Amino acid sequence: MANLGDDAFASKLFSSLVTEGERADRFLGVLELPGRIEKFSKWPDWVNPLLLNSLTALGIERPWSHQAQAADFLHSGSHTVLATGTGSGKSLSAWLPILSDLCDVSDSFSTRISQVKHSPTALYLSPTKALAADQHCALERLVSAEKKRLPVNVGVADGDTSSDLKRWARAHADVVITNPDYVHHALCPNHALWARFLRSLRYVIIDEVHSYRGLAGAHFSLVLRRLLRLANFYGADPTVIALSATLGNPRELLGQFLGISAEKIVPVVEDGSPAAPKKLVLWQPALLDSSGADEDGTEISSENDEESGLLSSPRRSAATEGAYLSAQLMALGARLLTFTRSRYGAEQVKEISRKILQVICPERSELIAAYRGGYLPEERRELESGLREGSIQALVTTSALELGIDISGLDATVTVGWPGTRASLWQQVGRSGRGGSAGISFFIASANPLDNFLVTHPQELSAPSEQAVFDTSNPFVLGPHICAAAAELPIRDSDLEIFGLTDFQVLYSLAETGLVSKRPAGWFWNATLPYSAHDLADLRGMGQQVQVVNLLNGDVIGSVDEPSSQMLLHPGAIYVHQSRTFEVKELGSREALVVPYEGKLRTRPSSQTEVEILAVDESFSSPDGLISFSFGTVNVISQVTDYDVLLLPGLRFVDNHNLSLPPRVLETRAVWWTVDPRVVDQLGLDASSLPGSLHAAEHASIGILPLLATCDRWDLGGLSTPLHPQTGLPTVFVHDAVTGGSGFARHGYDNLGPWLSLTERLVCECVCDEGSDELGSLGCPRCVQSPKCGNGNEPLDRAGAARLLGRLLDFLPREK
Repeated sequence: MANLGDDAFASKLFSSLVTEGERADRFLGVLELPGRIEKFSKWPDWVNPLLLNSLTALGIERPWSHQAQAADFLHSGSHTVLATGTGSGKSLSAWLPILSDLCDVSDSFSTRISQVKHSPTALYLSPTKALAADQHCALERLVSAEKKRLPVNVGVADGDTSSDLKRWARAHADVVITNPDYVHHALCPNHALWARFLRSLRYVIIDEVHSYRGLAGAHFSLVLRRLLRLANFYGADPTVIALSATLGNPRELLGQFLGISAEKIVPVVEDGSPAAPKKLVLWQPALLDSSGADEDGTEISSENDEESGLLSSPRRSAATEGAYLSAQLMALGARLLTFTRSRYGAEQVKEISRKILQVICPERSELIAAYRGGYLPEERRELESGLREGSIQALVTTSALELGIDISGLDATVTVGWPGTRASLWQQVGRSGRGGSAGISFFIASANPLDNFLVTHPQELSAPSEQAVFDTSNPFVLGPHICAAAAELPIRDSDLEIFGLTDFQVLYSLAETGLVSKRPAGWFWNATLPYSAHDLADLRGMGQQVQVVNLLNGDVIGSVDEPSSQMLLHPGAIYVHQSRTFEVKELGSREALVVPYEGKLRTRPSSQTEVEILAVDESFSSPDGLISFSFGTVNVISQVTDYDVLLLPGLRFVDNHNLSLPPRVLETRAVWWTVDPRVVDQLGLDASSLPGSLHAAEHASIGILPLLATCDRWDLGGLSTPLHPQTGLPTVFVHDAVTGGSGFARHGYDNLGPWLSLTERLVCECVCDEGSDELGSLGCPRCVQSPKCGNGNEPLDRAGAARLLGRLLDFLPREK
């Protein structure tokens, strides 16, 4: 293995992979990230001597400046958000106040024994079980660092915890480590059993708060508000600290989570921890020849890219490139993490890397493993331990290891495709070179517009982080949480502000459906219903799942969310699951029946979409009245109509089959713009070029919005039409892809100038016009083609889209 303390090793990796060999067509550039000198502070005066002794025993002599500052604010009772880099020890700031307070109580035990019943408590909320387990281990190390253990009881309560341990945590723990799902489904419904804990709740710690966005963010915000409402009921007034990677709006984010003014939040954003210099290498996959083989002659499957669907690309898939790069780094002795977007991607990259290593470095081929959700807790712990101790050299992981898990001494990271946000990218990059040594990271661009834009505009990677966006006013989110709150405690007038309500209209609507009822003491959940109020909220936004069942033996192969089922599991579809292929024989409302398939055919569905405008909330027009922008509520009506049969390799067209599937209706929120026919004429667009121009502009704007908000293109949908029946004009819609909306379309409307300016740059500056004139006119997967297009990316006109976007920007501010 490498000498992990040797900064020259990162330079060796860079030289071996970039400046040597035949990889010139893959290397696109490098971002040099400067190091940072550490800035210390003194321990706050209130930190108990017992705790100081334990910190010293662990080698922590002094806190970094941001740790002391955030801990001071938290201890003084100020809601605090701490947003600093990966490996900056954010959690210590959160633990200092509660551990010191508990030591203080222990010091006074002999004279005031009654205080034992009122010892302060703290609740730690983690977005993942892996991070929660890591924090539990770290906290236990601190508590037991000295021979005499600190007087702190730490308990874990989540889906992996035994009933006995959860009962112990409820009865005895001073600090409970859990997650929002457990709070919603177990703690809040049974709050009377948690009365001891809630009565003394002094601190709530939210780790990786930036990971809660969109629909999940709205759900988490309302769970948090309900928790604080219960604590208030038992006489507590907890102070909240949120720990986050760098964000564009940390103060506003925590204020929105709590439902209070951002002015009441104290931000700490200046990082006092040290950081070694890092290199972020911008990379693109290797070219394929006309036969679909690598430039070195290696045969590559055309269905390796988890992100690009069935788009045709002249380059190797990002997933396959990630596997090659990971294997090369391992062969050079590097310890690394490779990040993918999905569980399937993690398994896929691991398998390909292992096959490559069996050729180029057989002794290391078994030192790579996948790490993802779905593993048993003991399997996850074993993998984490193996990477720390060196028995595992590389892990291919989803975002689970992006978060604050303490794994240091890594030489490199590989990010396969854009991870969704700048915050996620820099957290992944932060995993390399931890512990003070230099590190190197690779960002491999996949075949989609946003990836291409970022590697050709690297300054955007260093721009301020996106703003976290969610919408708690979504009635399909708010309603279930109002029901859950009413089941916990009757809702009174004073509770309206907690949920962002100004009147009782939502409650009256719920009462009309028989879910709640009004009594003199408040609004109550209808306890006669045959289901729990807490079952109404879908915290993870998974929705109804359609099981994929092997018709031959009845085995459940996997599941697909119901909104995607018609596209992926329509009758006749070839369904790929973990490198195995199946043919769909029948699709029902709850399950799809499939049989194994060994042939070379693949399928690509087509769909038709209509958008019905239900309400216009806001709208404005250009001074000449020829262009208008609107935001409001819409129905998105979609139907899968037919599918193409394609032949590998090359995905050559074979046949087309019609389908008879029912339409789906999604009520959501959308932003849309219209242009007058006079504008179309001025731009030289005719009846043949207008549909493709609108379509290309729609695709590009969806692909680029994630640069402004914490979403990705799969959180959005769109429609373009040369004549919309309600507007009577050429119209482009971009809508949230979830019922009721997630806040992303709203954010787009509020930032139209910057959004469409970035979109125009993407369309105008793509290099697909180098070579074929036809390709440049139609666009490519790196600018206007979309992997999720229901119309097979037809028609598209990149040149026309550029002209349209330029005209829209004539009166919009390009910067906010």
